Amino acid sequence: MDFGTDFTINVLWAALLGYAFGSIPFGLILAKMAGKGDIRLQGSGNIGATNVLRTGSKGLAAATLLLDLAKGLVPVLIAWNLFWQEVGWTALFAVIGHCFPVWLGFKGGKGVATNAGVAFGLAWPLGVVYAVVWIGMLAITRISSLAGMTAVIAAAVAAAVFGWPTFVKVLAVVAVLVLWLHRENIKRLAAGTEPKVGSKG
Repeated sequence: MDFGTDFTINVLWAALLGYAFGSIPFGLILAKMAGKGDIRLQGSGNIGATNVLRTGSKGLAAATLLLDLAKGLVPVLIAWNLFWQEVGWTALFAVIGHCFPVWLGFKGGKGVATNAGVAFGLAWPLGVVYAVVWIGMLAITRISSLAGMTAVIAAAVAAAVFGWPTFVKVLAVVAVLVLWLHRENIKRLAAGTEPKVGSKG
């Protein structure tokens, strides 16, 4: 095979690896196992940790958060060993898998926790920036969507500052995707009606 063919095949495998991990709907699975029903039928209808928290179980929400983070981190770490030149594709498709899982009719979460795992997997300093901004904004505002959107932007900016142009491209694309998925949240933020963590809305 020529280089171009090898590259294409590696890209496809790298993307598939990311998507396979990212598309696992841990929030939905854990909620059903805990007898909380289908979380897509409550609150925001999202399968992420924030909506799982609306079941009243902080432990369940924490487990969802950690597993959603892991499904971004693990495939990226695997990709570094198998397709290191295409690791960015694994990172991107891990988030895409979470947001658009084929198993749920392409209706998933909004990618914040999974992208945190991706950031740590690409380079730990990016993960640290992501975590500090995310946790800091959440502590200050208690608005999950605002904290998440700020964190994804911060990761892309950090990649530029630290001199990782390839990661900038990946994280910038993810940031645009995450912001688009949060478009209703952005409208509510502008109107001052976005619910805070712990609210029933």
